[in-house]
Amino acid sequence: MIGHIKYFVGNWKMFGIPRSIKIIDRINSFFNKDKKNNKSYKIAIAPPHTLIQDFSNKYKNKKIIISAQNCYHKDSFGAHTGQISPFMIKNIGIKFIIIGHSENRASGETDKIIQEKIQFTLKNNFKVFLCIGENSTEKRKKKTFTVLKNQLKSALNKRYNFNNIIIAYEPVWSIGTGKILSPNELKKIIIFLKKFIKNHFKKKTHIKILYGGSVDKKSIYKFKSIKELDGFLIGSASKSSKNFIDIIKNFYK
Repeated sequence: MIGHIKYFVGNWKMFGIPRSIKIIDRINSFFNKDKKNNKSYKIAIAPPHTLIQDFSNKYKNKKIIISAQNCYHKDSFGAHTGQISPFMIKNIGIKFIIIGHSENRASGETDKIIQEKIQFTLKNNFKVFLCIGENSTEKRKKKTFTVLKNQLKSALNKRYNFNNIIIAYEPVWSIGTGKILSPNELKKIIIFLKKFIKNHFKKKTHIKILYGGSVDKKSIYKFKSIKELDGFLIGSASKSSKNFIDIIKNFYK
């Protein structure tokens, strides 16, 4: 069933203090012991900016990837109080970053800002988790495919290296609500996204698509049969090593 590498990405959001490294230590210990499956998946954890340098230093030569949650939409240095540029994040050893999360979009990130963030993160050689997704109104009006196409077209460019772009489909109406798509619905959307990216951006690359939205140790069973799916972006469940590990265990059970 498992034909290619899956990603299990934990987005901690506004959570974590220095001793929270113990959560990642336990996840790393599990990964190292999981000899049967650990060549089939990668784990990335995105703690807040206050922790990424220390966590990155500790896990520099280990299998767990430390990712940033976001960045500012300008590069290098500048008069932007409280902001952190892609260049600054790169220089503390981070190579992965989440861009376009629905919570950031809701706080004022426009398509233009996300476009600029993608431009500068790729310039700095990041691998980008680009979040896209429709809200409940758009879903009810059957605009899901139109919304997703527009979000991709506004953020991405044909000249980009799509090997460094991973799409995270996160329906906004599902995040933190316990509501999830049926496996058949999700499969159709994943297939649609891969086909659209291949045709619109003229790419032969295998485009990786993750799913996020109320992913936990129970719901993960529903997604095991979707071979087109490349992994998961996990929110609240990633703040507990047990819950995060149980998601992986149940996926491979």
